Amino acid sequence: MKIDIITLFPDMFKGPFDMSMLWKAREQGLAEINLIDLRQFGIGPRRTVDDTPYGGGDGMVLKPEPVFAAVEAAKTSNPEAKVVVLTPSGQAYNQSRAEELSKLPGVILVCGHYEGFDERILSLADYELSIGDYVLTGGELPAMVVVDSLVRLIPGVLGGETSAHDESFSHGLLEYPHYTRPVEFQGMAVPEVLQNGHHAEIAKWRQEQAKNKTAKNRPDLLD
Repeated sequence: MKIDIITLFPDMFKGPFDMSMLWKAREQGLAEINLIDLRQFGIGPRRTVDDTPYGGGDGMVLKPEPVFAAVEAAKTSNPEAKVVVLTPSGQAYNQSRAEELSKLPGVILVCGHYEGFDERILSLADYELSIGDYVLTGGELPAMVVVDSLVRLIPGVLGGETSAHDESFSHGLLEYPHYTRPVEFQGMAVPEVLQNGHHAEIAKWRQEQAKNKTAKNRPDLLD
């Protein structure tokens, strides 16, 4: 999978993509991540990428010309990629969406900044996505979240065959509790059912625990 990220701040991505599973995916050729500096497509000698909004108001708005040019450049080497615009006003990003994106041959992530996008930029989007009901200073952190969440779903990135399918949200519930050695720690013991090796009983316990945790922490998922 090839992932292009259009951003005004490519240096923000140094580090997160060079560690752990993202590093492994890149090292093994399972994912290619390319950073595109939006400023390189800016207008004029100052490479301008933003301007004041029509109708007045605070802040600056990203101009359409640089973003269109950057997406066009990305498409030349990633022609089958879908364009994902990251914006607080987009549709909610969730696990099912991550699974959908992970099956694509490529994606182009467009990071917003300043007050937002010129509305015409959204005509480029196959997806408008938001990682939560809050506002950040730019789309760089959401881009990191999206990349991490979808790359780990690519076959071969995670160690276990079922690792990505037994997690929270994969089946509409939060994930069941996990335990490891020691059996007892500060008066808290590993549940007996996990120690008896009876797979049917363990599966039943995990399902019950997943439902209980979901009801406690995210009852909206049960709705």
